[in-house]
Amino acid sequence: MFRPAIRDWAIAVGVAAALLVTGLSEQRPATDYGLLGYALLASGSLALVARRRAPVAVLAVTGLCAVGYQAAGFDVPAVAYLFAVYAAVRAGHRTATVAASVIMLAVLPLAALASGLHDTGEAFAQARGALELAWLVAAGAAGEALRQAERRADEAERTREETARRRADEERLRIARELHDSLTHQISVIKVQAEVAVHVARRRGEQVPQALLAIQEAGREASRELRATLEALRDDDTAPPRGLDHVPELLERARTLGLDTTLTIEGQRYDVPAAVERTVYRIVQESLTNIARHAHATTASVRIDCRPDALAIRIDDDGKATPDTVPTPGVGLLGMRERVTALGGRLRAEPRSEGGFTVQAELPVDQTS
Repeated sequence: MFRPAIRDWAIAVGVAAALLVTGLSEQRPATDYGLLGYALLASGSLALVARRRAPVAVLAVTGLCAVGYQAAGFDVPAVAYLFAVYAAVRAGHRTATVAASVIMLAVLPLAALASGLHDTGEAFAQARGALELAWLVAAGAAGEALRQAERRADEAERTREETARRRADEERLRIARELHDSLTHQISVIKVQAEVAVHVARRRGEQVPQALLAIQEAGREASRELRATLEALRDDDTAPPRGLDHVPELLERARTLGLDTTLTIEGQRYDVPAAVERTVYRIVQESLTNIARHAHATTASVRIDCRPDALAIRIDDDGKATPDTVPTPGVGLLGMRERVTALGGRLRAEPRSEGGFTVQAELPVDQTS
């Protein structure tokens, strides 16, 4: 971050020192402008510090300073102006640089005459010594060459990004096709069979088992989730299929499985990014699924704390987990951790000292955008 600034200062101070030494060592006509000439030598050189931020302004300042110290009787090469030409051309200001250089080539002989020279030929020779045309061309060519190289590098980077994006799109479509071919049929069969069984049981006047109703609802939800996932993969749609507003549905579904669940939402509801909403939904979904399958719990509580800078989620159950229990991280827990980490958040999933299991996550919410 600081290296370019240090390099700019080093160049500016080095050029200033070289020009001041040259000015002090030369034989000049006796004039009353010695102090002004030294000030212009130093000022024109130190202006190079700002050549990245304001190349055209630095070009003008170094040019005026070069004309000024030539008029004050200092026959010193316009080295700072050459650095400014290089910086301006590199920044893409070719027209302004050419115009300024033409003016400099015309004005420097006049400055030499103003310094006390009475011979026009000698004045032109001094101006040519201060700013050779070959130096100007070389400085401009170097700046243009580097500008073209940087432009080609930027184009190559954009091409790499476009290629990577295209490959990602192709891979996403391939995954969508695989999911559709491998899962859609099986989920549809489960869903249809469950609905037929529920329908037959009701026609016979029999009580429908809760497990069968749960299978029916799970089949419907799986179909919706799969459809939303396939649409997101095909369209690269970042809009979340599920979010905070759908968390109560998860708790209602858990109740149908015999798990007594409660939901507490505290704090003011702020605008939450889609990725954060989706992650909250997935954390609650995976946690309740794990509780129903593995915890042997009868109750579970979900607490969502809405803060200006973060969303905090906590899911507790009264299962049989103890601090001595070492949970084996499954795919669901690993997926939760990856989602939270990708958003810059933190996740804890561990048994509680009083018994049961807890999942705590904190997801940052950027309110500056």
